[in-house]
Amino acid sequence: ENLQATVADIERAAVQGAQIVCTQELYRGQYFCQTEDHAMFDLAETIPGPSTEAFSAIAKKHGIVIVASLFEKRAEGLYHNTAVVLDADGANLGLYRKMHIPDDPLFYEKFYFTPGDLGFKVFDTKFGKVGVLICWDQWYPEAARLTALAGAEILFYPTAIGWHPSEKSEYGSAQHDSWETIQRSHAIANGVYVAAANRIGHEGDPGGGIEFWGQSFICNPSGTILSKGSTDQAEIVMADCDFSMLNEQRTHWPFLRDRRIDAYGDIVKRYRD
Repeated sequence: ENLQATVADIERAAVQGAQIVCTQELYRGQYFCQTEDHAMFDLAETIPGPSTEAFSAIAKKHGIVIVASLFEKRAEGLYHNTAVVLDADGANLGLYRKMHIPDDPLFYEKFYFTPGDLGFKVFDTKFGKVGVLICWDQWYPEAARLTALAGAEILFYPTAIGWHPSEKSEYGSAQHDSWETIQRSHAIANGVYVAAANRIGHEGDPGGGIEFWGQSFICNPSGTILSKGSTDQAEIVMADCDFSMLNEQRTHWPFLRDRRIDAYGDIVKRYRD
């Protein structure tokens, strides 16, 4: 049902003029990581598989690029939170496997996902150089920087993030603002566009569960939000992204030029005593 609905939405986006389309994180079902349940491994699919076959056909039909988030079954006992990038001719350009795996109440992803082993990836598509990171990766400036240095012009973040309803009244605004701010900061620091596709609505235990924030957005390399979704409506969020302006942005704000890579060795060390 979700596959059919997502295919329909992608086709609607294509008709509206979209050239690169990104799904939410783990779009094929509810966010199952709220519990540790071995039965949920049956939801995983191979790549190639049903989703990539369906999206490849749509990409080719409409001449668009698709970034699709999937629960990947790589082998027996080996699973990843993965994004696949399909070019405008339907070709599979490759995978990004989520590198940072959370383990928090209602976000028990370490139970399901092996950390990514492909590094930070950029995909040279018909419509631009696409970098893909996934949800929890949003909080890591190292991930955004390395993907930008690999040539990304836009960073896509398929996402599933929200409040524990009991925390909303006390922390809600601050938590959401932090999520949005860190991603806008990645755009500024690296001179790239950023697009985050988040879930909406409540999922899970009616007395608890997760209330997803929605508010998917696209921002430019200055961190200015170009388009933003609502908190509670399923919708297509679109913006025009002019990649030709990236060089101007990076030469006027030469953060990449002035990096002191000779002084950054300690960043790969663990906490000091």
